[in-house]
Amino acid sequence: VSRRDITPEIGALLMGYNPHTVSNKINDKLNTTAFVFKYGTTKVALVSITVCLISDTICNELRQKISEITDIPFENIMLSATHTHSGPITTDMVGWGEPDLKYLEENFYPNVINSVKEANEKLTFVEMGYSIGNSYVGINRRELNDKNEITLGQCEWGAFNPKMTVISFKDCDQNIIANIIHYGCHATAAGNNLEISRDWPGVMTDILERESGAITAFFNGPEGDVGPRLSNGLTVGQKNIQHAMDLGAVAGYDAVRIFRQINHYYNPVLTVSSRLLELKLSPRVSYEYAKEQYELFKNETINIRAQSRDYYEKIIKSYENGYEEKEYTYIPQTAFKLGDIAFAGFPYELFSEIGMRINKMSSIGHVMSIACTNGTLSYFPTEEQLCRGGYEVFCFQTANLQPLAPGFDFNLITETLKTLENL
Repeated sequence: VSRRDITPEIGALLMGYNPHTVSNKINDKLNTTAFVFKYGTTKVALVSITVCLISDTICNELRQKISEITDIPFENIMLSATHTHSGPITTDMVGWGEPDLKYLEENFYPNVINSVKEANEKLTFVEMGYSIGNSYVGINRRELNDKNEITLGQCEWGAFNPKMTVISFKDCDQNIIANIIHYGCHATAAGNNLEISRDWPGVMTDILERESGAITAFFNGPEGDVGPRLSNGLTVGQKNIQHAMDLGAVAGYDAVRIFRQINHYYNPVLTVSSRLLELKLSPRVSYEYAKEQYELFKNETINIRAQSRDYYEKIIKSYENGYEEKEYTYIPQTAFKLGDIAFAGFPYELFSEIGMRINKMSSIGHVMSIACTNGTLSYFPTEEQLCRGGYEVFCFQTANLQPLAPGFDFNLITETLKTLENL
């Protein structure tokens, strides 16, 4: 395991809400934490990076460079963003700003690459233990208001997975040398604040580090419809970093409680599987409808309204340039298994129910779906939520020229089960 600092300078643009949020303070430092696992000739790199999202292009470039300087295959490298909304822009989504190329070249790229290189150079024998418990720092955020509209609030009856998993590794001298925390929840407790921060997961990992004396990293699970359960009744903070600090303390004590319940360490077998998920597509919206909608959004430059403008403009151009519709899209996926637990990566912000269904349907003892991994392809809701609409559904529907076909959630689940079966 190895860690590197990736904190940008004060003045860096923060990603999460609009292209114009300029940081004015460092509340807590950002980092990249790399875990390299080896069993026989099999090697896997699992990297936690405390930024909001990482574009497909940046992920692929990083994975290629890491593979070139290590003996870890490209497809066995998993780069996962923790999804803090108080980190620098590391993706190229229209409406959310553009990455700072100087920061990427001088800080982000070398530190992510070197964290994996260093972890790969100091491999040691370990035993693994884990425990699963409940934490209620998250809550379904798709609140239905009195106008029958979905807002980013707190929905007590909505799908939400309270399971937090803590995995711990001991060396031959029985010293704990690293921990992983897996839980699904947006890192939006601070809101559109101006401080650079890992948000609530940063406080949580720091607390378990102090308790265990070992490097601890967070991997975000299916968080697409889950936000932090804030005392203001919302799931997005009101420009107040204290919300993140308070909730992170609760999460930290949950993580410590679960960590203390680990009572068995063992030597796990490592297997890895990578394949292309085959997802069925539907036709594009009509040319006429796209032109109609483009007129509504043509002057928008911020967040989802800018994404809408870009989407309808691309639809129009696709018709004018003779684009031929496809029946399927193919999404790369990497998964690996340590003992009786598995990690499955997704370039999506999955809704929590999808992760729970995968875990229930898999023959593996415990499957941890990791969101925002090896790229970013927007939200991935359950089909039943389409009729409700809302922010996440609109992002999903305008993410690609051709939307995914009906049954898309079951399609993704069954394709992921095929990946897991190979383990």
